[in-house]
Amino acid sequence: MTPLAIPSGLLRQVQLVADDFAAHTGVTVDPVEILTGRAAISDLAPQGQLSAGGATRLLATADGWCALTLSRRDDIAMIPALLQQDSVPDDPWPTVTAWAAATTAGEVADRARLLGLPVAVLGETEPAAPVVSPLGSRLVGTLAGALVVDLSSMWAGPLCGQLLARAGATVVKVESWSRPDGTRAGAAEFFDWMNGGKLSYAMDFDDPGDLAQLLRVADVVIEASRPAALARRGLGPEQAAGRPGQIWLRLTGHGTEGDRAGWVAFGDDAAVSGGLVGYRDGTPVFVGDAIADPLTGLQAAAAVAASRRRGGGELIELSMAAVAAGYRSRDAVCDDVTPVRPAIPSPGRELGADNAVVRRLIAERATPPC
Repeated sequence: MTPLAIPSGLLRQVQLVADDFAAHTGVTVDPVEILTGRAAISDLAPQGQLSAGGATRLLATADGWCALTLSRRDDIAMIPALLQQDSVPDDPWPTVTAWAAATTAGEVADRARLLGLPVAVLGETEPAAPVVSPLGSRLVGTLAGALVVDLSSMWAGPLCGQLLARAGATVVKVESWSRPDGTRAGAAEFFDWMNGGKLSYAMDFDDPGDLAQLLRVADVVIEASRPAALARRGLGPEQAAGRPGQIWLRLTGHGTEGDRAGWVAFGDDAAVSGGLVGYRDGTPVFVGDAIADPLTGLQAAAAVAASRRRGGGELIELSMAAVAAGYRSRDAVCDDVTPVRPAIPSPGRELGADNAVVRRLIAERATPPC
């Protein structure tokens, strides 16, 4: 396996978060496995200004650096509009690189964000602790036996749900029939690592059906869409009117304030936004593999476990860019870390395999005890 360059100080910080999670749950977490597991599965490693996954690039601009991610078909389709050209070559990166070099980082980001592209200006985000707001009444408990509804996809949110499952929670992974978690189409081992042991519930988000009831009876809800997405359907934390002690975890790319609430982010560009990069001869390079994702997933799980212990009744908001910023260091010395292949105790379930089981859970939890 190809070693990953990871700042040594970062590993020490991550161990502290893992220790905090263990103190609340009794579950031991290997930080190296968390940070490098996907790279081990697919033998990934960043190559300077090219991310490990290959979809994100660090681009030199007229006044600094930015990162752009082109991981979706829709992203690539937006490149002619970004460059204000009628068409671009099949490989758009040389043209994008030349355009960025003659443009300020701020202009690159502004234009990309108008088109809904995942982009970041290096170091634009400051470190910030999770934002915790009162949501409802408190009820002290552990994660063992708690019902967790995981509305997230990809990596950060599903990792949080996976860690809560290891702590004894019943985790329901909710997906759309028409647009399931994109990791189902990738390496099966990665999907299984993130989602093994969870129940699979599939639905049509335009006809939510039982979802509103499922949210009301949940002890923990993991949300990783842009904040307005659920609110438009009457499914946000304020509308769900959940159980006593309910914890609503909201994971975003750049936070929920102002324009940032609409900014799209993936793990590599979010890390750049937070300034979490390495330097080679004074030039920024990617570290780790989409490193803002596993950092956020682990920190989110620790935050949920701590909230559960103090009674919950809280909305907890974490921004991937702000989490990444908390680990940055301009003079960081990187270690070559050998990726650790994760242990996968059980495979992920087929889409919608547990719909009947989840409906029974809703009915049981909605019925007052005798």
